[in-house]
Amino acid sequence: MTPSELSLTAPLLGLFVLLGGCYGLFYGIGRLHRSRRLIVAAYLMYCLQALTTAVILSGTPLSPFWKVFIVLSGLSYLMVPPLTWRYLQSLHHFMETPQ
Repeated sequence: MTPSELSLTAPLLGLFVLLGGCYGLFYGIGRLHRSRRLIVAAYLMYCLQALTTAVILSGTPLSPFWKVFIVLSGLSYLMVPPLTWRYLQSLHHFMETPQ
């Protein structure tokens, strides 16, 4: 990888992670405050992450292994916040029920 390729790839990978974090943050806060706007903003962040994934796949010299890893990571980012939210709800409900 040349320095110019690295200069493009590194920020794209950083943006990929940042957008995933924003998706999770907006999703969690949106669910906590029952804000449809924040939930929509969360999915917008995920869509931007998917676009970033497409740019990474088409415009960077990463090996096929890393490109597959990025795609699988992007798909897992989609599932983590809703699964985590459901788990926290069930845990909270369990803690509130008298035993």
